[in-house]
Amino acid sequence: MKFVDAFWLALSQIRVQKLKSFFTIIGVTIGVMFLIAIISVVEGMNHYMEHDFIGKLVAINSFELRHHPYFAAGDVTPAQWTEWNHRPRVKEDDLHPVVDALPPGTSWYMMSEDNLEIQSQYARPKTAFVDAVTGQYFTIKQMGVTEGRPFTDQELETGALVVVIGQDVKKHFFPTVSPVGHWVKMGGIPYTVVGVAEAQGSTFGFSLDKFVIAPYRSPVHRLLNRDRGVVDGIIVQAANQTILTDAMERVRQVMRVRRHLHPGQPDNFSLTTPESSLSFWQKIKVILRLAAVLLPSIGLVVGGIVIMNIMLVAVAERTREIGVRKSLGARRRDIAAQFLIESSALSLIGAILGIGLGAALALAVTKFSPLPVNIVPWSIALAVTLGGGVGIVAGVYPATRAARLDPIAALRQE
Repeated sequence: MKFVDAFWLALSQIRVQKLKSFFTIIGVTIGVMFLIAIISVVEGMNHYMEHDFIGKLVAINSFELRHHPYFAAGDVTPAQWTEWNHRPRVKEDDLHPVVDALPPGTSWYMMSEDNLEIQSQYARPKTAFVDAVTGQYFTIKQMGVTEGRPFTDQELETGALVVVIGQDVKKHFFPTVSPVGHWVKMGGIPYTVVGVAEAQGSTFGFSLDKFVIAPYRSPVHRLLNRDRGVVDGIIVQAANQTILTDAMERVRQVMRVRRHLHPGQPDNFSLTTPESSLSFWQKIKVILRLAAVLLPSIGLVVGGIVIMNIMLVAVAERTREIGVRKSLGARRRDIAAQFLIESSALSLIGAILGIGLGAALALAVTKFSPLPVNIVPWSIALAVTLGGGVGIVAGVYPATRAARLDPIAALRQE
């Protein structure tokens, strides 16, 4: 029997026994549905972490000089935390030696950051994230303004009492008027709003637009770091990866000399790149991908067991049919192929339905929750492969049993 004929015969059997076929494929459908949905969420989070989340917080081709890594997750021991907390802080005095050592083709900014209470004459006080910066902050962050302007070089140099605010700060403190030209107070000192930054979006449902940016030399930096002369970090960006590597080595040497570190001593500061910030996520991603495949596979195993049992029942019900076909010249492999194709067709139909339902479930997740999704082609290929594989494996024993039936005994079956 040709494969095409066997396939159409299998479909006709499925149509005849609709209820039985439905319960046969439901296990595979559910397994594939959750396989597609879970992998889509994992891949969506991976794409978000690698392209959006880190990109919004750490500029491309850049590194951050801090006293400990900005992102600290994974296997960080209590001893490591203790060592980080006892490190000397990065200071304003480190800026000029670091900048002087940078190769051509780099830009930089220095900053201190913390949450502070903000006040205005149009709304109740509210806490916002405050950055005090100097250098090429807006250029490195690729942050434009929708109203007003960014700081001038003179304002940065003199520490003028001016700020650029985020969209959420604008909505809360200036709901009915343009904020440009009005003031917000930080530490009791009024700062004139000169610009409103572009919307920065959100990360996992948390807004990135609830911020105020001020020149570092303005009085607000004393509220962000109580220790005199301490800053949270110096960020350096290079034109390409080669210059970035050179800049990192130069900064490392400068800081080691300034910290009086001997050749055998480890660095007591951190140089963090976007790639190193993502190292913890890479470990988690492997575990999540493995779980995304293994957990729904339990449903597929259950679906395979159901298919095998249903096919065994089908063999018992169609014993006389098998005897007739054998008496008319059907070979063992023809009978076996017929039942294998039927079980494979059932599981493939379940896989196709599962793919559609899984995609719908993934879209529902991203619509009703902050979790991102990304339906990747390899997950669909995996679902089809597993669906077909389950049908073949589950159909082997029933097909073999059907093929071994004695035609004379089968014809006597009522």
